[in-house]
Amino acid sequence: MLCFKLCLIGFSMLTAGSHQAFTSSAEMNISSCPITYYGQKYEKVYVGFEADRFAVCFKGLYQPGIQNDCILMSGGTADRGGLSVLSREIPTGSGVHKLLPNLKYAGKCVNVIPLTDSQQSQVEQVELGNFGAQSILAIKTYSGYTDVNVQVADAQVNGLTVSKQTFQTSETNSGVITDVSGCRFSGLAYETNTTVNDPRICCTVTCDVSGAATAVSHCGPMEHCQGDGSCAMNAVCSVTGSTVIGFTSRPQSVPDRCGYSLLRSSSLPGLHVLGIFKERRRKDLSFLDRVVLQLDREGAQISLEQGSKVKVNDDFLTVHATPQMVHSVALTKSHAGVTAKLEASNYTVSVVFDGQTAIIHLTGSSEAPVQGLCGDSSSAVNEQKSSEYSDTDLLLKSCEMQYDDDADSTSSCNTTAKRTAGQRCNLLQEGSFTACNSYVDPEPFVQACTQTLCKYPAVDDLTCHFLKGYAEVCKYKSNVTVQDWRSHTSCAVPQATCQDMFCGSHEFCAVDSSSGEARCHCRALFASKYKPTNSFGEPIVCADKGATVTLANCLLEDKGIDYSVLHLNDQSCRGQLDNLTHMVTFSFSSQNTCGTVVQANNSQIIYKNAIMTQNISMFGLITRHDKVHMDFSCYYSQPDVKTLSVRFRQSSVIQHISSGEWKYNLTMEAYTSRDRTKPIDSDADIDLNQRLWVELKTYGLEEDRVAVVTDSCWATDRPSPAGGLRYNLIINGCPNPKDPTVAVEGNGLGTSTVFSFNTFQFTGSSGNVFLHCKVELCVRQGDNCIQRCAQTARGRRSARPKYETVNLAFISVAWTY
Repeated sequence: MLCFKLCLIGFSMLTAGSHQAFTSSAEMNISSCPITYYGQKYEKVYVGFEADRFAVCFKGLYQPGIQNDCILMSGGTADRGGLSVLSREIPTGSGVHKLLPNLKYAGKCVNVIPLTDSQQSQVEQVELGNFGAQSILAIKTYSGYTDVNVQVADAQVNGLTVSKQTFQTSETNSGVITDVSGCRFSGLAYETNTTVNDPRICCTVTCDVSGAATAVSHCGPMEHCQGDGSCAMNAVCSVTGSTVIGFTSRPQSVPDRCGYSLLRSSSLPGLHVLGIFKERRRKDLSFLDRVVLQLDREGAQISLEQGSKVKVNDDFLTVHATPQMVHSVALTKSHAGVTAKLEASNYTVSVVFDGQTAIIHLTGSSEAPVQGLCGDSSSAVNEQKSSEYSDTDLLLKSCEMQYDDDADSTSSCNTTAKRTAGQRCNLLQEGSFTACNSYVDPEPFVQACTQTLCKYPAVDDLTCHFLKGYAEVCKYKSNVTVQDWRSHTSCAVPQATCQDMFCGSHEFCAVDSSSGEARCHCRALFASKYKPTNSFGEPIVCADKGATVTLANCLLEDKGIDYSVLHLNDQSCRGQLDNLTHMVTFSFSSQNTCGTVVQANNSQIIYKNAIMTQNISMFGLITRHDKVHMDFSCYYSQPDVKTLSVRFRQSSVIQHISSGEWKYNLTMEAYTSRDRTKPIDSDADIDLNQRLWVELKTYGLEEDRVAVVTDSCWATDRPSPAGGLRYNLIINGCPNPKDPTVAVEGNGLGTSTVFSFNTFQFTGSSGNVFLHCKVELCVRQGDNCIQRCAQTARGRRSARPKYETVNLAFISVAWTY
């Protein structure tokens, strides 16, 4: 204690600042003489009278039961007062320092608060002195203080009394002074220059004279104090984006899109928790896509999927708020995601996954060895890779393949982007999050948040997901709830917009920036196949007398196109959405042409259609969809030259023709009878001047739209249709008028043509004879494909045929004499 006139003598020489008067209660500015109270610096005080007590508080006006930092003392009959700041240094070695040996710093200023009653009689004077990181409290009572009870100075931190001193009125009439410096650690207060073994936090805490606290924990890095001096396993691991922050607060970043071991422990036999990662909007940045619980003893696998879905082995399971036991795992679902909880021996592990962040909480009687990215801090990330969940990606490349997206102004991790991201992520060290900072180190979370946000586009509420992840870790690890953090950070309360939404393996769920509604977006790797060419899906497939076009709905929606307003030339032919793959298919066939237009040129028969939006008039005066018109076509190629030769080493030829994406077969087969029931056997001998019937027939064409026309047939003495001697049988679709044995049947009527002739050999040659035919396809419009031949008298066949050269492709069948 100190006779108060020592202070008054010293303070009378100090320079007084402006006087702030108050009645009953007030908020007072002390920024010119701030006070450090138990390690916390304050620039405002809240003063007020409560019954016969006077309260000086630092966080707000005093209210019983409310967490606050306050000094309470007897106030007598005082009901008003004022505040003045006196400024002058009080050097070390002064009388104050001698009476308070723990006071190590020089005084800088004093806040003087005189208290009076309604008659303006002096009752009491309270002084708060600034001694750097330390502070003092002085109290003096005057004659107006008539209370014969003792004066009590009750120091409270967070609403709890940390120091209580009792003074007799006879002492306070002379003046008393005391040290109100101290330290804070884990929300608890300690007096300066003390070392305390505190069972509440299982630590030995040392509070030095400057107000800095250090602590040595009696618990292991994955244990938590029980509040009674004992420790138990209480570890929390979080995964947000590509970063795993383990039980020991070590951050590790997953570099690719593979599966990784998160948790395995001998204390939880048979359980293996894995995280599977995939990319979203960027190829070079991965996100946790699902969490898998492998249960070796049960031979089962539980997968916590996107959309708060749960899959057991290969089947989806409906999960509700009421716990459902599946292979000894309790499964529940809420707006916050799905939770899987497993108890084994003296340990409990719970996994919570909301589609963005996974929280793995492990509790038990004592610290247990843990492997995986959550536990083993000594292993490298690649050592925890799971071969079972490291498949190829959508481009059939290894999940380990790393990409480098082109840098652009919106997603380049440059200095400016890092600074902007850092400002958002540093919210974890401000405001209401500070209540958690002493329990959970925010630095790993700030680091992970900054590294992700500086590369990722400013969408998908990533900042809020990182803030939420930190708040959840704090709640599980220290039972501390971060109050009102959403309102302070402009993070809306999550609406579970993606819950129960199913997206394909090439998609992920996020809110659309235009509509504000959740939808399935294309993953970057999938979209990279199409965006360079501005396409919406796979190439056209032409087959089975029809065509199919498959588009990715997520690519359409990226351009603001609603698949339901698209159709083919025939508006009744619309795209069909596959509910599993979210691919949209448009098709036409010979049974349903959907307005397909058939055209022909010199080399092809082309089937054309288009995907387009509905007529604008159908939407009224306005539309919110871009006009869409995507042409596509399939074609048949004109067939190659057909060649047949006899002594029939082979009696028929089959040629497989691929016309773009459509395929059909063209055959040429020889018979010795008009009914063409039995093809010529390859070993049969054919006589000269014997009549043969040859059929050219196609398979795979639309008979009601396309006809086959035999344009020309001729014989040569060599395999090449353009080499050696040549004799014409059919010219321009009609029989050679010089050979009366040649007859043509049904040319242009359908998908087959028959012609006949008497066999021959080239004069002076006893070798092979090769027959060649050129066949064309014709688009049928009425009878336009039917060949009409003039009925003129035919001349006799020459002994030697006319020699011509043509450059045509062919296949051959030969006969030999």
